Amino acid sequence: MLHRHPFLALVTGGYLAFVGWLTLSPVDSITGATSFGIRVLDALQRRGHLTQIDHQQFEFLANVGLFVPAGMFLALLFGSRYWWVALFACVAMTGGIEWAQQHIPGRVPDPRDLVANSLGAAVGVIVALILMLPATLRRARVRRARERRTGQRADPARV
Repeated sequence: MLHRHPFLALVTGGYLAFVGWLTLSPVDSITGATSFGIRVLDALQRRGHLTQIDHQQFEFLANVGLFVPAGMFLALLFGSRYWWVALFACVAMTGGIEWAQQHIPGRVPDPRDLVANSLGAAVGVIVALILMLPATLRRARVRRARERRTGQRADPARV
């Protein structure tokens, strides 16, 4: 899997490292990134946009958005057959992040983050499955044609 998609594996590893830095760093080291998001929201609200979203809802949406690429990259890496492994890995990762945040100064684990991150991962997996759908259908069509020609079923481990 990783040897067949080295660039995707590198991008995925880089993104997961970014997620780790953002979620596991002490609050002092990422205050700039957090305050930047709040400043953007405040600027949009001053112009009359997103006035119905408060800071707590913005944080929830940011957590959803943070894990959409993680779910998508892992699903693309694992493939359409093992999409559920990508989703499980993301949920396990966010559970690990929330557990680790108990021991990091200034960090507060929040069950809503677990829900938001898992939701984002699920959206990312769905996006990846949609992107992989043409190739999945093409492989199934080729497999069925091969089975008709040879008169035997393909090895399920190789499909």
